[in-house]
Amino acid sequence: MLLKSNLQKWSGLLFAVILLLLLMCVSIVYGYTDTTWKMAIDAFTSFDGSNEHLIIQTVRLPRALIAAAVGASLAIAGVLLQTITKNPLAAPEIFGINAGAGFAVVITVTLFSLSNLQIFTWISFLGAAVSFLLVYIIGSIGRDGLTPMKLTLAGAAMSAMFASMTQGFLVINETALEQVLFWLAGSVSGRKLETLLSVLPYLIVGWGLALLISNKLNVLSMGEDVAKGLGLKTGMLKIWSGLIIVLLSGGAVAVAGPIAFIGIVIPHITRAVVGIDHRWVIPFSALFGGMLLLIADTASRFIIMPQEVPVGVMTAVIGTPFFVYIARKGFNK
Repeated sequence: MLLKSNLQKWSGLLFAVILLLLLMCVSIVYGYTDTTWKMAIDAFTSFDGSNEHLIIQTVRLPRALIAAAVGASLAIAGVLLQTITKNPLAAPEIFGINAGAGFAVVITVTLFSLSNLQIFTWISFLGAAVSFLLVYIIGSIGRDGLTPMKLTLAGAAMSAMFASMTQGFLVINETALEQVLFWLAGSVSGRKLETLLSVLPYLIVGWGLALLISNKLNVLSMGEDVAKGLGLKTGMLKIWSGLIIVLLSGGAVAVAGPIAFIGIVIPHITRAVVGIDHRWVIPFSALFGGMLLLIADTASRFIIMPQEVPVGVMTAVIGTPFFVYIARKGFNK
């Protein structure tokens, strides 16, 4: 643990906020269209209608805000999943939650040709909820009840099923394929600010509820029996945690598509920095998650310029080695 005292943690939190804002500024300034810091400032203080100012205001600013919000949401969802399942590999994408939300959106596009943002939001939430419920039920079946290994296998099975069904629907509808293919790879490119605003209230509720239950998550981390002995209603806490996970994961997928590995990587990094107290883990994870997605998105613009790599591909490249490390460490103790 790098930050031990409360003073160090508060200082670290302030530094993380400043760094997040700086990365958002970098995301706004740098890209295929050559702009400068002065142009970015002028775009908001003395807008002149130029192409550069339009790109900064209508393309890059929404993109930076979306990356920060989605990264924070996926990171917090990963923290909650790992805590309530006691599984170091738990994350929305591993448990099939992202895949379920994505599949629900694809069905909406292919069967009903709908493109309304508000409908996408609710459909994404529904898909995330159904997927989470199925994984939890399947992982609980059997003599030993709920175990980290069974949950991981159930999540992998659900992810594979939803991914296969998604591909099947897209094969029979080429128009839908063109509409959602880039979205399915996970991307914050080309998203409008209205897209974020349509889900932001749900994300804010999810962030707030996660902070409210942080103390109870600390008790649950001590073990199920100990938590019950201290009077904690563990079943109700898990239901609330599941609701928060669905809000955050479903909202993130509705905006940016299924982006992987943030929910796995960030909670482990955060615990290495601030320890296991969820009162600190949750806010730090939110900031670190936003930072990681901003870095990945900014880097994705320069790899094959003038084309862009979907940010979901970038996070997969970053997260896959980390996933292998955590898998070996978590199941070989």
